[in-house]
Amino acid sequence: MARMTRREWLGRSLLAAAVAGVAAAWPRPAGGQVVGANEAVRVAVAGLRTRGLQLVDWFRKVPGVRVAALCDCDTQFFAPALKRLGDAPEKVATVADFRRLLDDKDLDAVVLATPNHWHALQTVWACRAGKDVYVEKPVSHTLVEGRKMVEAARKYGRIVQAGTQNRSCTGLRAALAWLREGHLGPMKLVRGYDYPARQSIGKTDGPQPVPDTCDYNLFQGPAPLVPLRRKNLHYDWHWFWATGDGDAGNRGVHTFDHIRWFIGQPDVPPRTVSIAGRFGWDDDGETPNTQVTLFDYRPVPVLWEMQTLPKHTRPEHLASIRGLAGSMVIECEGGFFSGNRGGGTAFDRQGKVVKTFRGDGGGIHAANFIAAMHSRKPSDLAADILEGHVSSALCHLANISHLTGRPAPPDEIGKAAGGSDLLSESFHRLREHLKANEVDVGRTPLTLGLALALDAKTERFVGEGAEQANARRDRTYRSPFVMPEEV
Repeated sequence: MARMTRREWLGRSLLAAAVAGVAAAWPRPAGGQVVGANEAVRVAVAGLRTRGLQLVDWFRKVPGVRVAALCDCDTQFFAPALKRLGDAPEKVATVADFRRLLDDKDLDAVVLATPNHWHALQTVWACRAGKDVYVEKPVSHTLVEGRKMVEAARKYGRIVQAGTQNRSCTGLRAALAWLREGHLGPMKLVRGYDYPARQSIGKTDGPQPVPDTCDYNLFQGPAPLVPLRRKNLHYDWHWFWATGDGDAGNRGVHTFDHIRWFIGQPDVPPRTVSIAGRFGWDDDGETPNTQVTLFDYRPVPVLWEMQTLPKHTRPEHLASIRGLAGSMVIECEGGFFSGNRGGGTAFDRQGKVVKTFRGDGGGIHAANFIAAMHSRKPSDLAADILEGHVSSALCHLANISHLTGRPAPPDEIGKAAGGSDLLSESFHRLREHLKANEVDVGRTPLTLGLALALDAKTERFVGEGAEQANARRDRTYRSPFVMPEEV
C-alpha cells in the first residue's frame, strides 16, 4: 500500500472534520432513503467532463461517501471517470439518461456538472424524487428557473448546495470576518474583474457531426433540437443562448457571488445596465466576449468588467496582484481589499499591504454539503440554493440588459454612460481594450443595454423596457423535458 503524504493526511483530516459530529442515523423526509450509522452516503455525478471529473475526485475523498453512479449522455466520458474510481469496493453504475437516476432508491444525492440549460430541471426533478442536490454554477438558465429551484428545495425538504465554492474558502472567510470588524472602514464600492484568455470557436459552413458516442437528443434536453452549428459540441455550448450564459454565467457568477457575500446583499440589485458585444472573432458564438455591467446596489454599488481578447487593459490597482486573472476589489474608506478564490490581500489608502489572507480555494465545499445532508439544516450550507439563485440572477440581469439593448455608436454610449462616473470609467477602459485589440467599433458596434429596474420581491422588471425584459425571464421547454408549472 502506498504511503500517505502529510499533505494527503491533512486534506483527509479536514474533510473528516467537516462531516464530524453528525448523528449516527440521519432522518430523511418522505421519499428519501434512510441512511444508517454504518452506511455510506451514495451519490451520483452527472456530467463527466472537466468539472465533473473534479467533482468525482472531491466526493470520493469525503469520508463516508461513495460515488455509486455516473451519468453522461456521451458515453466516451465514462472511462476516465471510472478510472478515478478504480479502487471502489462496489460496482459503479453508468447511465446515459439522467431520469434513470431518479428511480434509484439507493441514491441519496445527485451532483450536477451538466450544461447550464439542464441544471434547474434536473434539480427540480431530483428534489421531487427525494434526492439532495449539489448543482454547479450558474444554478439556473433563467430567472424563473432559479426561483423554482428554491421552491422545490423548500417544498420537499431537500438539501441543495450551489457549486460556488469560494464561500468555503478559508482565506475569504477570514478576510470577510476581518473586514466586518471595520479594519478598513465602511465599504464604498466593489469592482469585479474577469479576464479569461479565450479564443475564437471557429465558424462552420453548415451542420456539424455529433460524436457517435453522444445521444444528442439527451444533450439538448429542454433546448431546441436543432442541427449542431459549432465545431466543439461540448465546452463551447457556453457561448450559445439556448444552452449557455456566456462568461457572465461561466466565470462572472463566482465573482458576483463572493461580492454579494462580502457586501451582505441578500437580494437582486434594484437596477442593472450593461454595455457589451462580441468582437474580434468572426465565429459562430452568440454571447458577448467583452462586457461592462453596473449593478446599482445601495449603498455599495458593484461594477463588473469582462475582457477576453488577448490584450487586456488592467486597472492600476490590479497590477500588483500577480497572476490574478479575475478578482473583486472592495474599495473602503481606509483602503481596499483585493481577493479571489484562494484568499486575498488588504491594502491601506497608499497601496501598502496591511494583511494577507491565504486560502484553500474552497476545497471542503463538497464535505460541507455532506455535513448538511446529515444535519438536514439548509443553514449549515456554505452556499444554499437561495444564494446560488440570487447570484445566478445577476448573470441573467447582465445578459437581459444586453439582449434588450440596441447597437449604438461609441459617442452615444459614452454620453449615456456619462450619467454615472463609475460606468463612464469602465466604458473608457472597454474602448481602450477594443482599441488595443484592433477592433473597429464602427464596423462592429457595441450594444447599449437597457437600464433595467427589478422588483426584488416579485423578481419582475418594472418601468422602462419591462415588457421586453420580462419576456426573457423564462424560456420555452422542449417536450418531454419540461419544467412543471408547480414544483
